Amino acid sequence: MICRRQRKGLNLRKARGGRDLKRPNRAQIRLEPMDLESSLPEDHPARLIWEFVEQLDLRPLYAQIRAVEGHPGQNTIDPKILMALWLYATMEGIGSARALDRLCKEHDACRWLLGGVTVNYHTLADFRVGHGEVLDRLLTEGVAALMAEGLVSLQRTAQDGMRVRASAGGGSFHQRQTLEQCLGEAEGRVQTLRGELESDPALPSRRQRAARERARLERAARLRRALQHMEEMEKAKAKSHKKGDRSPRASNTDAEARVMKMADGGFRPANNVQMDVETTAQLIVGMRVSNVGVDQGQMAPMVDQEQQRYGQVAKEHLVDGGFATHRDIQEVAKRGVVVYAPVPEVRPVTKTPHGPPEPLPAAVIAWRERMETEEAQAIYRKRASSVEWVNAILCNRGLRQFTVRGLEKVRAVVLWFSLLHNLLIGCKLRQGLVVA
Repeated sequence: MICRRQRKGLNLRKARGGRDLKRPNRAQIRLEPMDLESSLPEDHPARLIWEFVEQLDLRPLYAQIRAVEGHPGQNTIDPKILMALWLYATMEGIGSARALDRLCKEHDACRWLLGGVTVNYHTLADFRVGHGEVLDRLLTEGVAALMAEGLVSLQRTAQDGMRVRASAGGGSFHQRQTLEQCLGEAEGRVQTLRGELESDPALPSRRQRAARERARLERAARLRRALQHMEEMEKAKAKSHKKGDRSPRASNTDAEARVMKMADGGFRPANNVQMDVETTAQLIVGMRVSNVGVDQGQMAPMVDQEQQRYGQVAKEHLVDGGFATHRDIQEVAKRGVVVYAPVPEVRPVTKTPHGPPEPLPAAVIAWRERMETEEAQAIYRKRASSVEWVNAILCNRGLRQFTVRGLEKVRAVVLWFSLLHNLLIGCKLRQGLVVA
């Protein structure tokens, strides 16, 4: 007699055609020695990032830690670990704290950076957007160090803006009346929830009560911020001379996001990210984030930022036609900066409703005459291989849509991308792979 199990095994061997195969046995127990140091090759990017982080001045972050050795209290994760984790995550195109938390349990590079320290996604998410000023200072110090070593000279810079999708949907934009109605409903729900908790405290669990109340309060706070920005937009529209019946709209998800025209011609909620790049080494020397959907008026603030960061400004500044307004060119010329930008074709105007046209300023005339020369046109063409190349690299690394809300947090995310980019460029400069 052949039992049922033997008959089943016989059928399996017949199905395999009598071939001898290696089959998985997931119930076996294996004891393997584990060494984090030998889990990564010597040339792994994680080692480069850790070496870079160890050289950073993170004293402002250490000053915020209250835990003191030898005193009561739980110890804190070293900020260097969190800094290295987010730089590596940015290199790998990871912009989610939960995704990075999973990698910390599964990926050898993240486990090597942790070195046995445990971390959760709450800590990762808070660290990513909570230290924008420190990241901005590190960006300045990194470029200044390369300038002090003679590897970079702030002679010529190029500026360009890109619209990055915001963490808000198009249907989240409403007029004042709808926002006020939603705010009233949200505040009413908060009061109703508190009343239910007071009448029957044992109805839900403590964690569920806290989560529900926090969600209601956060929604009400977002609606209040949207109404505050609505007032700013209404004042700006009253001052402008543009006519239109459409009332301003604000998002109840991200109050600081604005609907902008994207590169594909469509209109979506986005933020305007401006990059200032040194043209020879493709190093990011400045960045700005705003909710203004046009490039007009963005050139002078970037030049001022160069002065604030490094105590000097570039002698030449390359921009596209969207930046080249007469006012911007005059303001930048006062700072001793020569502008290279394409000259638009303008029809001659002999008379305006207010009389004859005003004569062009001297800075504008000089710019028009300069751009007619072949030398100026050759200099302007270097813009594509510098700042536009950098923007393309940032997009390839994941800077296509923000997962955080608010200009302050968005700015912190852009700073992470800028620090990583300068880290890689700085390594190439010190190795002599890039001629500055």
